[in-house]
Amino acid sequence: MAFVTGGLHNPFYSRVLEEFIIRLQDIGCQVMAFHVNGDDTLDAVAPKLSGYRVDAIVSALSVLTDAALEQFTTLGVPLISFNTHLQKKGLYSISSDNFLAGQLAARHLLEQGGKRVAFLGGPANNPANIDRCRGFTEESRKHGKIPVILNDEFSFAGGVRQALQLLEMPALPDAIFCADDLIAIGLIDTFWRTPVKNAPDVLRIIGCDDIPQSAWAPYDLTTIQQDENVMIDRAISILESMYADTLEEEEGQYIVKCNMVLRSSTNTGVYIPSQ
Repeated sequence: MAFVTGGLHNPFYSRVLEEFIIRLQDIGCQVMAFHVNGDDTLDAVAPKLSGYRVDAIVSALSVLTDAALEQFTTLGVPLISFNTHLQKKGLYSISSDNFLAGQLAARHLLEQGGKRVAFLGGPANNPANIDRCRGFTEESRKHGKIPVILNDEFSFAGGVRQALQLLEMPALPDAIFCADDLIAIGLIDTFWRTPVKNAPDVLRIIGCDDIPQSAWAPYDLTTIQQDENVMIDRAISILESMYADTLEEEEGQYIVKCNMVLRSSTNTGVYIPSQ
């Protein structure tokens, strides 16, 4: 069994990798781990994986192109991938309901009184990022709000860079949804270090993934929690059915509901020093 992941700087991926390996070993699988530089695509490792004989490939990353997908499916090896929009025989996509995540974030920020909304994302071509942004944007527009949209990478540094872009704007947004928690933490740290002109009276921030650091006292970050245990359960179920030769579906997309974890970053808001 080949397991592919990337972006291990992100505690969400580290947590998923650890749990997957434990669960795969529990059902008697020998696990071969591959790491991809970056956190948004399985495409880069396709040529290397094609040189190994494995029963199946499980990936915490998405597949973005038909060409990369073709390399996997022509091997006749089932592929289980997180957050892949493509559909093809032999491909099983399992993802959190990322569109709902964006809707929940927008709804909550607006209910809390947000007036100037913003979305800070990861790579613009990442399927999870696209869906979170679309859900957030559509829900905001329903309430007459046009969000500021920025994209960078799913990382602390990505949050820092996007924070600096916001600081160049005439007025800082007062309600921000970050497509993952590391972006939110980088954003907050930058605002703490940099005196802000025209700071809003209350700044509310939501992250995504519910990594352990989001609950740390300095951040106490409201976040969207992906139910990775259910996602892993579904992947293991597909693999067990495959080994038992009872797998009836040759492809499939499985969407897992997400939920919001409320903390003080949207209740009382995030303190930022003003200039």
